[in-house]
Amino acid sequence: MSRKIRVLMAKVGLDGHDVGARVVARGLLEAGMEVIYTGIRRTPEQIVRTAIDEDVDVVGISILSGAHNVLIPKVRQLLVEAGADDIILVAGGVIPQEDIPALLDAGVAKVFLSGTPIAEIADFIAAAVPLSQHIPAEDAS
Repeated sequence: MSRKIRVLMAKVGLDGHDVGARVVARGLLEAGMEVIYTGIRRTPEQIVRTAIDEDVDVVGISILSGAHNVLIPKVRQLLVEAGADDIILVAGGVIPQEDIPALLDAGVAKVFLSGTPIAEIADFIAAAVPLSQHIPAEDAS
């Protein structure tokens, strides 16, 4: 039986500003997805453990601290080591354009910069999660 797409929204590292993550989480909820929000200042290990425990399809990392080149690849590495490499990893926030290729090479499926419309994020996630795993948002109520 299919289910709603499950997304874990996370703030990794010492980054304490979470308005953007909360806005995205709310937008994904309104798009018919289930969203689990970890809160601020989570370690990569905590994020991966929660992602596995909650059986999510997608982990979304919101980061503003400048530590994206270290922390986001660490989340991907831990997902792979845990046998959860099928979980899609996306990132967003304040990430310089020149850092995006390295994040993509590290296994991030997509980087959304500040100001990306929520509909674009929701559309990407809906297209990235195999259809066999979810019901379309319009049928998810």
